[in-house]
Amino acid sequence: MRTFGARSPIYLPGEPAESVFLLVEGLIKVCNLTGDGKQSILAYVEPGEVFGELAMFDGEQREEYVESVDETTVVVIPASELQKLMVSSHDLSIAMTKMVCLRRHRIERRLKNLLFLSNRERLMHLLLDLSEQFGVEDPDGIRLRIKLAHQEIANLMGSTREAVTILLGHFKAEGLISIDRRQIVLTDVERLAAFVNRKVALHVA
Repeated sequence: MRTFGARSPIYLPGEPAESVFLLVEGLIKVCNLTGDGKQSILAYVEPGEVFGELAMFDGEQREEYVESVDETTVVVIPASELQKLMVSSHDLSIAMTKMVCLRRHRIERRLKNLLFLSNRERLMHLLLDLSEQFGVEDPDGIRLRIKLAHQEIANLMGSTREAVTILLGHFKAEGLISIDRRQIVLTDVERLAAFVNRKVALHVA
C-alpha cells in the first residue's frame, strides 16, 4: 500500500514494468508526452480500477507516465502474482480482460477523433465519453463528477486551452452545457449525441 500527494508521479516512462496498481482512493491520470513535450492525457482512473496493467503482458519498460490528481492510495501488486491469480480465477481473468479492452477502446476512439474530426466534434465526443464514465444524475442533466480545467480538456482532446475556452462558451450559449467552477453539466445529452450522430449509453452513478 502506497500513498501519493496530489500531482505526484506514480511511475514514469522508462521505469521497469514489474507491477500492476490497484487504485484504492483518489484519482489518477495516465499521460503521454507528445513530440514537442506537451502533455497528452490518455485516461483517468477511479478507485476500484487497476492501471499499469500492461506489465502483465510486457514486463520491460513503461511507455506512459501516471500522475495523481488528488491525494491517492494504491496497492502495488507484482505482475507475476496477478498472473497467477488470473490463471486460478476465471472470473478475475474475464473482468481484467474486459477492463483493459474498455480502456483501450476509449483511448483508440479518442485518437481516431484526433485524426478525423474538427475541434468542435472532438469536444462533443469527449464530453459524451466523460459522461459515460463520470456522469451522475443532476436536476439540470448529467453532471461530470470530475472537475477539469480548460487546459486539461485541451490535453484530452489534442487542442489548445484557448480553443477549448471558446468552444465551451459556444456550447453554453447553445444550451448544451452549463459550467460553474470547473463543474460541467451536460444539459442536453441527446442533442450533443445527435450533432455527432452517435448513440450513447450513460451509466450514471
